[in-house]
Amino acid sequence: MPDNKIGSREEWQAARDELAKLEAEHAELGQKVTEQRRQLPWVPVEKEYEFDTEQGKKTLGDLFDGRSQLLAYNIMFGPDYELGACPGCTNLGDELDATRVHLNHRDVTLICFSRAPIDRLISYKQRMGWQFPYVSTFGTDFPFDFGLALTPEQAREVPEIQEIVANAPEWLQDWGRQVGAKLEDGLREAPSFIAFARDDGSVYHTYTVTAPDRFVAPYHSFLLDRTPKSGPDEPRAWRKDEYPD
Repeated sequence: MPDNKIGSREEWQAARDELAKLEAEHAELGQKVTEQRRQLPWVPVEKEYEFDTEQGKKTLGDLFDGRSQLLAYNIMFGPDYELGACPGCTNLGDELDATRVHLNHRDVTLICFSRAPIDRLISYKQRMGWQFPYVSTFGTDFPFDFGLALTPEQAREVPEIQEIVANAPEWLQDWGRQVGAKLEDGLREAPSFIAFARDDGSVYHTYTVTAPDRFVAPYHSFLLDRTPKSGPDEPRAWRKDEYPD
């Protein structure tokens, strides 16, 4: 016998109708958030940045690939990570390629950033079978200027990080072993989506959102929200080639 309440079809329909009202309110609020998000001011990017890519050095403007909008996901893969990117970020990366054709036809270029050197990104990309452009911000001020990473000095000034490092739960200790980095180094990376626009030759920063915002989560987690059973409380993740089973 399942732990959930057992009921008749009529009871289910009545409860489902009540839930539909709440879901409609949630959808309406989500639309309002989207409208307000698009009203954020655009901030000119006046500093020159140059990144390492699989095709050589590129500027921020080059990364648009001829389109007017750039959406990038910052994967937690710092220079100190010896074994690969964050497994949770890797899960999200696994789901990006199929969307690119649709975004490209809507004037959006989708890429990923990480701070590890480009040769390590290329190797990891090949291991995961990814196709999206993977760009290294190694040796640039870009991740620090846009809140995608913290310097060691900045991290030491964040009480929450120091508390987590000092009293890391078991799942986070496991995460550190998965990426091959000390927690004080690993937690300096910020999993984030960041958006830019290009207009009349100028580039503008328009939006950033960072975990734990639900938008910065693998799409399969949204599908799991519609399944009958809830998942584990601890936010564990595995790379697709490392699942225990």
